[in-house]
Amino acid sequence: MILRPYVSADLEELLTLFYETVHTVNARDYTPAQLDAWAGPHTDRERWDRTLREHTSLVAEENGQIIGFGDIDTTGYLDRLYVHKDWQRRGVGRALCDALEGAVAAPVLTTHASVTARPFFEARGYTVERAQQVERLGVTMPNFVMKKQR
Repeated sequence: MILRPYVSADLEELLTLFYETVHTVNARDYTPAQLDAWAGPHTDRERWDRTLREHTSLVAEENGQIIGFGDIDTTGYLDRLYVHKDWQRRGVGRALCDALEGAVAAPVLTTHASVTARPFFEARGYTVERAQQVERLGVTMPNFVMKKQR
């Protein structure tokens, strides 16, 4: 596995990975309506590409296939971290998160973790600051604001 910077040419493959991961891995914790609101055909490609280019964004690749990606901004906000549905629990998320956390000097790291991702982040030393209900396309879903002090 190699980690490399995101380039705009990766966008479509990342969006496919995002959709498939959310609709399979997160299906045990969210309803079909929540999954569709979270990852559906409404994704703003321009915004995704812009924010991925603005943030420190990394792609994990194995034999030319993207198997994960993530991004973090300069304040220490870990925005996205997704691992291909077929590459779960194989160290991809850990490698991406290690590299992303190491790329910023912020004294506090934050993320909004899904129900599914909460145990992963807790194992990395993040703590739940609060549970919240977020709304997307008129559908509410739970997640957690999590922080890690360095």
